[in-house]
Amino acid sequence: MKVAEAVGRALAAAGVRQVFGVVGSGNFHLTNAMVAAGARFVAARHEGGAATMADAYARVSGTVAALSVHQGPGLTNALTGVAEAAKSRTPLLVLAAEVTEPRSNFHIDQEELARAVGAVPLRITTAGDAVAQALDAVRRATHDRRTVLLNLPLAVQALDAPDDAPERAAPPPARQPVEPTAADVTALAQLLERSRRPVFVAGRGARSPGARDALEALADRYGALLATSAVARGLFHGNPWSLDVSGGFASPLAAELIADSDLIVGWGCALNMWTTRHGTLIGPGTTVVQVDDDPSALGVHRDIRLGVTGDVERTARRALRTAGPRRPGRRTAEIAEAVAARLLWRDVPYEDTGDEERIDPRTLNIGLDDLLPAERVIGVDSGNFMGYPTMYLSVPDENGLCFTQAFQSIGLGLATAIGAALARPDRLAVAVLGDGGAMMGAGELDTVRRLGLPMLVVVHNDDAYGAEVHHFGPHGHPLGTVEFPATDIAAVARGYGFDAVTVRTPGDLRAVGDWLAGPRSAPLLVDAKVVADRGAWWLEEAFRGH
Repeated sequence: MKVAEAVGRALAAAGVRQVFGVVGSGNFHLTNAMVAAGARFVAARHEGGAATMADAYARVSGTVAALSVHQGPGLTNALTGVAEAAKSRTPLLVLAAEVTEPRSNFHIDQEELARAVGAVPLRITTAGDAVAQALDAVRRATHDRRTVLLNLPLAVQALDAPDDAPERAAPPPARQPVEPTAADVTALAQLLERSRRPVFVAGRGARSPGARDALEALADRYGALLATSAVARGLFHGNPWSLDVSGGFASPLAAELIADSDLIVGWGCALNMWTTRHGTLIGPGTTVVQVDDDPSALGVHRDIRLGVTGDVERTARRALRTAGPRRPGRRTAEIAEAVAARLLWRDVPYEDTGDEERIDPRTLNIGLDDLLPAERVIGVDSGNFMGYPTMYLSVPDENGLCFTQAFQSIGLGLATAIGAALARPDRLAVAVLGDGGAMMGAGELDTVRRLGLPMLVVVHNDDAYGAEVHHFGPHGHPLGTVEFPATDIAAVARGYGFDAVTVRTPGDLRAVGDWLAGPRSAPLLVDAKVVADRGAWWLEEAFRGH
């Protein structure tokens, strides 16, 4: 048995059961060995798409996924997706064939590439240690919640491995939750006791049913309002005291209530510039607390009064055990009435600027939200448009939105939705893209069709890179570099085997309803010609003064 086969079989035995990639000569035997051992392989049309599919699958499924790539250009093609995963602390295993001969045209310093984008570089070095080193990579990805690049030199892959090596492989033991110290729990409880207007902001580290239940119980005891970062949107879906998303996407009412808090507790949340709207949601006298099981994350983006190192659920439950009698806090009839009546963006009045040629993106997304089934999983690309689907389309829970935006690259949205769709086949997958991102990732339309995914792809088409148009246009800068001739993206989709419809008015959305009611024998792409009269509200806020 060669090392390539031994490592592939061992990885599958260790629980790596979903692999994405593009296969070349360097990763052919490894990938086939994983498939033979029971892993599922999804071939993408580009390594960049494969990387993001693997990232999204890992986020939504809660399991470690793998990306398999050829040496050299296979890895460089994947780097944007790998950087997104690394910045998001996604437990992802990148399996990269490697050439170590400097004179080879495939030779690059793959270890330094990994470090450059924030991934952890590891390497298979000997035949005898190959399986143990592969299992260590799985452990690092799982326990440290890191994106790990496992380099597999071609010469080592071809060596003979001990025949019994894969039989010793097993999934790593479960990661143990970090217990907070008694002193930290006491300090947190004291701050909660003194607070009169608390708000909890939950992030990626709180995305679990157990954490949600613990946070809701603790918030109920102290009368705290609940909010999330964008990546955790849906965590408190259905809770009458939920403010939805904090930060640049926050509705006017949510922003008002968060900014009026005297205590903000970030639970598994970075409290970065996006979640705090460049700090404007933190009042001058507001006390800030951060709870995270990674001590290096505490206070990175914001000055904090208290940093608690601990698992979100464990910390909340221990704080609840020390809590005093129930207090009303923010749970007043006035706030309840306001939240019920005007919390969501779709409840905020607006002037519809659409006409017979172009539809207002707010009208588009409200119409889609009314049509789509509640059980949905949404992947959103980056760009001027992105706030509309992120906030106007509701999600059923914390697994309803897969938000690959840590690197803010366009072109990842379609691959995100593919990975999420495979992780949650019980839900309708919805990819929402701008025209720039749609054209950049168009090759993966073939992957959607080839996999038979009944996916809805919605393109906000303004024939431009809208963020740049609205940032530079008002200052009189020339826009020829960021504006493009009209493109019939619906026709492009039909070429890949999609059903497709062009939407210019609300009435055109009837075709989406017909598709949803039908057999969905082919995926559907909506080429929505959206108005381009102004920048999105969140973009204007982000650009103002920065």
